[in-house]
Amino acid sequence: GAQLKKHIDATLGSGNLREAVRLPPGEDLNEWLAVNTVDFFNQVNLLYGTLTEFCTPENCPTMTAGPKYEYRWADGVQIKKPIEVSAPKYVEYLMDWIETQLDDESIFPQKLGAPFPPNFKDVVKTIFKRLFRVYAHIYHSHFQKIVSLKEEAHLNTCFKHFILFTCLSRKLLGLIEIVVLDVQEFGLIDKKELAPLQELIESIIVPY
Repeated sequence: GAQLKKHIDATLGSGNLREAVRLPPGEDLNEWLAVNTVDFFNQVNLLYGTLTEFCTPENCPTMTAGPKYEYRWADGVQIKKPIEVSAPKYVEYLMDWIETQLDDESIFPQKLGAPFPPNFKDVVKTIFKRLFRVYAHIYHSHFQKIVSLKEEAHLNTCFKHFILFTCLSRKLLGLIEIVVLDVQEFGLIDKKELAPLQELIESIIVPY
């Protein structure tokens, strides 16, 4: 994991996001997914953390991404039926839930050579789907605040990295097929989930 993290940091530092998302030769796919999941979780946590005084239950009483998309929270364990919560509460539930997954060694093994569970990719897909919702909320509800904080370049770079990692084929967006990694094997967010930021995503993917 530490070696893969160094690889991510080095390739990101070069400004080459295509190399930063590509599975390094000879590396285990699940290990690569695990390291990147932790990385993206930390990125989103830090980005959202800059907005906590503006994203309040009063300002954001529901977790939305524009007028057409609202997200409700359920973790399948303590909250089985999706409930309507404010955006900050949704993000709090989400970050706690992800942290629980990351700390569970039966899902994210810490020991070298320990096996990943058969449903590992499904867990990762759920994490990425929900992290995308935080980006969608930030862009739709708080982008002007991000601009005033002079954080838009950082936000856009983080989101571009996230999108190239999770949507590595134009096929996913209904465009001409171009495969960096096989989307059938590696597609991490379903197309319908991407709808709130569709135009922005297409502008990111087209050059690749």
